[in-house]
Amino acid sequence: MTHPLSRRSALLGTAAVAGLALWDGPAEAVGAAAFDAARERWVGLLAGGSYNAAYAEKTQAVEGSANAVLRKLKPAPGRPSLWPDLPLEDPRTGNFNRAYNRMRTLALGWATPGTAMHRDMRVAETAVSALDFLYEHAYHESLDRHGSNWFWWEIGVPRSLTDTCALLYDGLPKDRLERWLRPLRRWCPDPERRVSHPGVVETGANRASKAMAVAMRGLLTHDAQLIKRAKDAVSDLLRPTAGPGDGFYHDGSFIQHDIYPYTGSYGVEYLASVAKLIAMLTRSPWEITEIGNVYDIVDRSFAPFIFDGLMMDCVRGRQVSRQGHRDYHSGQEAVEAILTLLGAAPEPYAQRWRPMVKGWLARNQAIPYNTVAPLGSIAGARALLEDPSVPVGPRTTGTYVFADMDRVVHRRPTWAYAIAMSSERIGAAEAMNQENLRGWYTGDGMTYLYTGDLTHWNDDLWPTIDPYRLPGTTVDRRGRADLPHGKRRRPPTPWAGGVALDGEYGVAAMKLIADGSSLRAKKAWFLLDDAVIALGTGIAASDGRRIETIVENRNTHDTHPPLSRGDGWVHLSGVAGYALLDGADAQVIRKKRTGRWHDIDKGATTRGDKTPVTKHYTTILIDHGVDPRKARYAYAVLPDASAEQTAAYRGRVEILANSGAVQAISRDNMLAAVFWRAGTVETADGPLAADGPCTLLIRRDSKEVRLAVSDPSRTTGEVRLAVSDPSRTADEVKITLPWPVTSVEKSDRGVRKAESAVKVAVGGSRGHAHTAVVRA
Repeated sequence: MTHPLSRRSALLGTAAVAGLALWDGPAEAVGAAAFDAARERWVGLLAGGSYNAAYAEKTQAVEGSANAVLRKLKPAPGRPSLWPDLPLEDPRTGNFNRAYNRMRTLALGWATPGTAMHRDMRVAETAVSALDFLYEHAYHESLDRHGSNWFWWEIGVPRSLTDTCALLYDGLPKDRLERWLRPLRRWCPDPERRVSHPGVVETGANRASKAMAVAMRGLLTHDAQLIKRAKDAVSDLLRPTAGPGDGFYHDGSFIQHDIYPYTGSYGVEYLASVAKLIAMLTRSPWEITEIGNVYDIVDRSFAPFIFDGLMMDCVRGRQVSRQGHRDYHSGQEAVEAILTLLGAAPEPYAQRWRPMVKGWLARNQAIPYNTVAPLGSIAGARALLEDPSVPVGPRTTGTYVFADMDRVVHRRPTWAYAIAMSSERIGAAEAMNQENLRGWYTGDGMTYLYTGDLTHWNDDLWPTIDPYRLPGTTVDRRGRADLPHGKRRRPPTPWAGGVALDGEYGVAAMKLIADGSSLRAKKAWFLLDDAVIALGTGIAASDGRRIETIVENRNTHDTHPPLSRGDGWVHLSGVAGYALLDGADAQVIRKKRTGRWHDIDKGATTRGDKTPVTKHYTTILIDHGVDPRKARYAYAVLPDASAEQTAAYRGRVEILANSGAVQAISRDNMLAAVFWRAGTVETADGPLAADGPCTLLIRRDSKEVRLAVSDPSRTTGEVRLAVSDPSRTADEVKITLPWPVTSVEKSDRGVRKAESAVKVAVGGSRGHAHTAVVRA
């Protein structure tokens, strides 16, 4: 028996493209119509509800992919396989997971209006036979995993299979549908439980993805209890965590796998799954109502990391090594989720998001959005772009310190700069499933400069960049083996974090304890309105190898752009200027580099191909020599600066200290410092001192001084101040300003006047900032 496509179904599918189709029946009456309406909303978001010539490019891409799947389909029961390149006998290959992904591709072609195979019953019959084959040979309730990846069994296949069944629903025999979904009773019965590893409670993206699969199974089989189970599991996820471990934190951090920053990968999956569930179940008997935190998450966790539709690689973890998943893919998934949420978002959020998303889409015309995003998302994006009442929003600006995941992002109107650190709390780099094999230094202070070149990070950078020379890092040039599966390196130091002042200035700092090397260093970054000042001190090693600090390593695609040099400065046309501030000289290396995606990702289902790709690189580095004892560096990165501005920059900032106790700078009315321990630094107005570890920003103007502790980016004047303790070792820090403090006018809890100084109770604040306005 098949499920005929009703006129109401078609209309609901059309409306769902905009995420507006609503179940308008009484909530207490859970009849078949409620299940069908929710399912059809989901199909509409995936495949669109009606053909539109404006989406012909996308429709052709969907049809081409589906036809390729259909054309190559050659069932071989004796092997067994559905496609010759995906033998199914050994589940450890992951081929069964890839086979279900192909079935989803075929189903999408069948369900998408405008394709030649749209609702072709011959194609549906072929799909039914293929799904029967997979149930018998690859995925049923009596099989054993044989040590294969649990994710494929409990999330990968359930998500692909439920999507496939939803897309093909009107062409499927009901008894077959129940048969194919039966394995999910064993492998994905509960969003909160991991079947393959009893005792593991699912968190973050894994729980959200499982909730989506469980909810879809409930809709397909008309089982209200499954949908309620999924809803309850997601509702529990929406509350911020205080850590440690997985989830979203109050400061916007997102952690997955206990210790890794993953906003741009697992975090996006989480947001997408929750947004889909909200849209799918809206106005249904299972509507998710406790969703306020989801809207805050968009502003707090995602907007700072999206640059013109690109998701910053510093929060994508091992995903950066996947050839088929670039920064624009993650960015698009985040955009899709936000567009989906817009339909239900309260107006204050929607008023912010519409211009913001429109700005991302309008500025990034190079990204092939129409060929990658689902039709429902394309419809929402196009409607937004064509809406004259919505302005094109500017780029997000501000300084964001994510103390709970050792990340700092500094954003100006035309550029952005991100810093990836690690500590005893946050892992340096994750390698799993033979992915991210050469990500050795991505968490050792790597810096990410974003400019108007929106292809820099996604144009085959990761297989071609020298992995020993990542920008911002100080490295031992020893040979390295590929990272092993599951290695979890957390440097044995608490020191990583920073502070921001007025959302405009910042300080970041980390203590470097190198992996497998005696190399040690103290690294600090001072984030200004037009520059980033990088200081390093205490650089020492004793292994008989050369030590380098990488100022820049820029992918310039298929050419070497003009480069200018002078006494202590380098200017790379179209990128930035680089000024050496301590009289040192820099080496500049320009060369073509060739690599293969397969070299950095050999994963069973993600592996890159072996085709060589070549890119041009300009590398700027400081050579500290072999076995330095107390080496230092000081340089400025000047995005968008001209060669003339770069040459003249050295006098624009004063380095007050670059020692093992204090690193500090001053410029105009601002002081910024990293106190690694108790210390004092002389300023033009007198000594600045702290009696314990902290990062500090002070901004002084004619009227007031603001103070912030536990956040490394505060300034002085009459006087604003911000303080944090990234080491999380102090209980209280006393800050003595160059001017006697007469009163504390405004402050966070824990800031008080102490004689002519200020004391800040940083204990228990987990590296977050304390701010104050004081009179001095």
